[in-house]
Amino acid sequence: MSTNVRDEPRWIPALAILAVFGLLAVLPHHVHVMPVWISYVVVLVVLVPMAAVTLTGSTFWVKAERIAIMLLAAVYAANTAAELADMIGIITIHPPETRAVSLLSSSLAIWVTNVLTFSLLYWQIDRGGPSARISNASTKPDWLFPQATAPELAPPDWRPLFLDYLFLGFNTATAFSPTDVLPLTRRAKSLMMVESTISLLTLVIVAARAINVLP
Repeated sequence: MSTNVRDEPRWIPALAILAVFGLLAVLPHHVHVMPVWISYVVVLVVLVPMAAVTLTGSTFWVKAERIAIMLLAAVYAANTAAELADMIGIITIHPPETRAVSLLSSSLAIWVTNVLTFSLLYWQIDRGGPSARISNASTKPDWLFPQATAPELAPPDWRPLFLDYLFLGFNTATAFSPTDVLPLTRRAKSLMMVESTISLLTLVIVAARAINVLP
């Protein structure tokens, strides 16, 4: 069964996914909690459904895309936990002076990956995902965008796209709090707290320490 509704283009979130795994691949002194080849498999598992949604609009591939994004988040969480533990261990146990540049580049990569991954999650779970939003599904929103409270300032057919959720993810990781988009559900608040916590650990503990010991 296929949907006849013109869905949101997937090329921007696809680029975000490639950026996530590109950054994970180049992290210096990266701690691998699973074989490297699993990362490449996850990339294919995520990108294939997204391409299929674009080409066919099949509801099967829409569901597969949603599951694949959750798989991506799980892989990211495992890699991030291992990398942060490794870097905090370097700071607390070993002298960080000899690895300041490595710590700084790693923290930057983790921060960017954090923003991109949570943006993908927000994009997928809000009101059932992009395909459900385009079909005006009755699912209640997880986030309240300003265009919903002031519809006279937005186009009549406005709906949040991936770039809107990327902006939400960037603000959450930078300001450690909501800005113009308000979380409405407990799962939205929980995800934003996790993203802010990762960002806080990365910037305040790791990046700040690395900057302090740079020659």
